[in-house]
Amino acid sequence: MKCTLVQAALVALLVDSAFAPERPLSYPIVGTGQTKCYDNSGEISPPGPGQPFYGQDAQHPGPQPSYRDNGDGAVTDLNTGLMWVQTRGGKVTWDAAVAGAAACRVGGHSDWRMPTIKELYSLISFTGGFHPEGNSIPYIDTRHFGFKYGDPSAGERPIDCQDWSATPYVSTTMNGNATVFGVNFADGRIKGYPKYRRGPGGGTVNTLYVRYVRGNPNYGKNDFHDNGDGTITDRATGLMWAKADSGRGMNWQAALAWVQTKNKENYLGHNDWCLPNAKELQSIVDYTRAPAVTQSPAIDPRFQTTKLSDGEYPFFWTGTTHLEGPPDRQGTAAIYVSFGRALGWMQFPPGQGDYRLLDVHGAGAQRSDPKRGDPAAFPHGRGPQGDVIMILNYIRCVRGGAAP
Repeated sequence: MKCTLVQAALVALLVDSAFAPERPLSYPIVGTGQTKCYDNSGEISPPGPGQPFYGQDAQHPGPQPSYRDNGDGAVTDLNTGLMWVQTRGGKVTWDAAVAGAAACRVGGHSDWRMPTIKELYSLISFTGGFHPEGNSIPYIDTRHFGFKYGDPSAGERPIDCQDWSATPYVSTTMNGNATVFGVNFADGRIKGYPKYRRGPGGGTVNTLYVRYVRGNPNYGKNDFHDNGDGTITDRATGLMWAKADSGRGMNWQAALAWVQTKNKENYLGHNDWCLPNAKELQSIVDYTRAPAVTQSPAIDPRFQTTKLSDGEYPFFWTGTTHLEGPPDRQGTAAIYVSFGRALGWMQFPPGQGDYRLLDVHGAGAQRSDPKRGDPAAFPHGRGPQGDVIMILNYIRCVRGGAAP
């Protein structure tokens, strides 16, 4: 029997599709750069399957950061296709940072823009470590990008060197502050930073650094597909996610072990799930959402997210160790992402008043928790904004893409 023209065209299409090159990812997730393994206390030899702490960041590293200095004040990220201004200049207000992009002519280009929080976070490297006593290593490749810590002689802390993004928080932080997300390449965090600082004498405009970007306009834009089997694929990153979370919290070691147990069970038909690294997990944050505005966590509603008994949403572990603090604490903390309010205990008036539980950094913040311990030991959190310490965080499994 002769095939019809329609059948012939279909056969040709199938043949072409079978041999066509795979479509390049519009949102490739660059690895964190972390190549060493850690337990609850410090560096360890890489554990094997079935051993404690197996399956952490360094054991599914993903594409390694790769940059090209263009010799004209711009640097190209060979993984993402984004081009960056090499230096940051001085601190500016957010409005001035936004306006300044149109006037930027670095490398002879006139299409520079403010980076979104996902574009900016693509530059972070978790080989960095902040040490209050000095000898810190920035969380960015300083061979290619200009960086400097805050200036104590100007009344700044070393960590006062954050970068603005183009992503405003759709809600507010603290006591109604208009807020914009940014990355701190000194201490390895995403936080919401106020446009204006409030003080006893009134408000002052906040100033941070800015680094402009151009190219790949689709970077950071997800393309989720519900597979109908309990999984969701992001066709922009190539990652497959479990639709449901763990449904309960646990410490970091238990989180790693929980994922391995799921692999033994062939969870959702697969046995190669991982605890996502910091960049993978941050890639699924939806910065157009926040509990106070959309009555939902900052994630696409196709994902199921447990709501805690107090009405808040849990923090979610990553497999990435946060190298911060003095040498005797190196490796004791791990990164988490907050899809709900990034809570902290603040005193009003400062230092002597009652404690209030507030959204201090915004839904979509990235911070870190001790890998083990009792959350009750931190009744008013930790750090200058009283970051809530949960320790018993939740898990959302990932596979594909950078995962093995």
